[in-house]
Amino acid sequence: MAEYTAADVAMMQRAIACGRQCTSVERAYNVGAVIASGAGAVLSSGYSRQLPGNTHAEQCALEALPAGAAAAGLEDATMYTTMEPCSTRLSGNTPCVQRILDAGIRRVCYGVREPPTFVDCRGVQLLAAAGVRVVHVAEAEADCRKLNAHIG
Repeated sequence: MAEYTAADVAMMQRAIACGRQCTSVERAYNVGAVIASGAGAVLSSGYSRQLPGNTHAEQCALEALPAGAAAAGLEDATMYTTMEPCSTRLSGNTPCVQRILDAGIRRVCYGVREPPTFVDCRGVQLLAAAGVRVVHVAEAEADCRKLNAHIG
């Protein structure tokens, strides 16, 4: 039995739709992210390069949270992301794993692991080691991979 539900698949489809908004660039992945409350309401969303400064989807979704959402607590929230959250940033910016941990999110669903094309990502391992429930939504994997067909 899968660790995810039909509602998780639907949220991943929303994250994929976000990822389709990315402007493709040769040296970066297209990623979409959605943060949902424990009750399943969408709190925010984001996509790679949505904001200035080489931003990642998870970062953009966290920055788009309504005022007070983080203060109210995100322990019951789920981050849905089309690709494993980064553990290393070549830019020197804070990795998405650290941002997720700092926000207090305790569940992350992802579509694909980050390929070793640019960095050796250990996002899944680091999140799990910190007590975050990490779920691979295999049903969304093919659509998540299509977001990055531009990187060969």
